[in-house]
Amino acid sequence: MPSDMELKLPAKDCVIGLSPMDDVTDMPFRQLCKEMGADWLVTEFIASEALNRDAEKSLRKMRFTPEQRPIGIQVFGANEEELLRCLDVVAQAGPDFIDINWGCPVRKVAGRGAGSGILQDIPRMLAITAAMVRRSPLPVTVKTRLAYSADTMPVTDFAEALQDTGIAALSIHGRTKAQMYGGVADWTMIGQVKNNPRIRIPVFGNGDIASGAQAVEQWRRHGVDGILIGRAAVGNPWLFEQCRRAFDGLPEREITVQERVDVCRRHLLAAADFYGERTAVFSLRRHYGNYFKGLFNFKPYRLALGAAATVGATLEVLDRVSECYRAPA
Repeated sequence: MPSDMELKLPAKDCVIGLSPMDDVTDMPFRQLCKEMGADWLVTEFIASEALNRDAEKSLRKMRFTPEQRPIGIQVFGANEEELLRCLDVVAQAGPDFIDINWGCPVRKVAGRGAGSGILQDIPRMLAITAAMVRRSPLPVTVKTRLAYSADTMPVTDFAEALQDTGIAALSIHGRTKAQMYGGVADWTMIGQVKNNPRIRIPVFGNGDIASGAQAVEQWRRHGVDGILIGRAAVGNPWLFEQCRRAFDGLPEREITVQERVDVCRRHLLAAADFYGERTAVFSLRRHYGNYFKGLFNFKPYRLALGAAATVGATLEVLDRVSECYRAPA
């Protein structure tokens, strides 16, 4: 790989990154995660066909701020021609790398041969990946799963072939497509890929990391170059700070209710600037549960936040939360 196409990782023993999630890892949320200590960001996945027809929503998903670097734009699709065509569109946005989604298990994606659906046809996956690497003006990385199912070819058998296509890094979610998001993520095969002496590219692990202690444990056990955090970061951008503290040997920091309210408010206002009021209010609803997880008797406020239809109404509820849970002087 030419030196100008090499992937430049942050100078950390273990990079802590935000795993791409549809309708979650948008620009406002990524900004919070970056401020809280995320080293590595990837956008929501974007359909190659939508990029090729200049769909406004898809083009907006590619937006990022300079502070969010290093950042990759993730694309998905089942049609090789469409995937190749979208590379120039993505490159014009100026990311640090382009990530191919060979891991999404949801039916609307995998059911048409995209995402983890392609794990039923490894030769096709390798051919498309190689073609994209050859065509791309930027480093190309891949996100995938352990296998399509327990009785199909596992990632330990095709990781070297993926490396041989010229990809710059490989991220592995510790479940099969058939498992969806159920059960417990299995990091054993992720470790086997990383510790294969013929693997030279960085390997990132993903799955069930919900605390700094868990991140440190999986890194020590398997030696991965990076850990990606997905669902546990929703409404909890502080998780990246807690992970970095754990790697530095520091105890977890208690997040006060007022801090939760303040960051949630910032998130809402940034989303309103990015999307407009209606979409912002809707997009924050998936985050409220974790923003205020563990607060005693919070259900009435959670329902009120879910019912609020405007930014102003949401801010009023947040003010009530702040007042109700205010620490005594």
